[in-house]
Amino acid sequence: MVLQEQEIAFVREVLPFWKDLTETQRSELIDHMRPRSFARGDHLHAGEADCSGVFLLRSGQVRTFIISDSGREITLFRLFERDICIFSASCMMPNINFDVYIDAEKDTETLLIPTCAYKALSAQSPAVKEYTAQLIASRFSDVMWMLEQALFQSFDKRLAAFLLEQRNIEDSLTLRLTHEEIAKHLGSAREVVTRMLKVFQDQGMVKLSRGGIEIIEPRQLEQLAE
Repeated sequence: MVLQEQEIAFVREVLPFWKDLTETQRSELIDHMRPRSFARGDHLHAGEADCSGVFLLRSGQVRTFIISDSGREITLFRLFERDICIFSASCMMPNINFDVYIDAEKDTETLLIPTCAYKALSAQSPAVKEYTAQLIASRFSDVMWMLEQALFQSFDKRLAAFLLEQRNIEDSLTLRLTHEEIAKHLGSAREVVTRMLKVFQDQGMVKLSRGGIEIIEPRQLEQLAE
């Protein structure tokens, strides 16, 4: 499938190393890229056995997470429009010793650079190789920040910070999230989330309803999350 002109324009804008590629490298990259669409809940990447390639997000939102032996999930980071998803090509990273999963949190439009094409380009271009190293380092920094929060920060602070983050993402004080979904993000049990949300409600910070949470006092949540 040949990329449309607006898709090629998007590639030029998003890839920071585009200007450093030769005309031949640019043509080969465009020839290998394919548009991919994902509905909410679809898998972009399902562990180390899956190595589709590098996704460029044209729209939507995806969640990168790991799963414990007991089946509990915890979100590592989320990506949004114009972000580049490198962990979906984790087979290029021999030092990754854990399975990473990536799901669409919203309907998502992407452009996929297959792993073989990206590896070949990285081998040819120092600019691509350097950018890839920087991007991987940035993502691992996100992972380390999340682990630090999970290990050393109290759950009420983590939950308050998550609710505020979700408010910013949705640009709304009304969050359409279940307690189970929040538990997956925070690597906790649904019952723990429910208990803490009820505490927040008793303190007047939120109002709970079926399938949703309304933030009543964002300033109180901000103070708690500090």
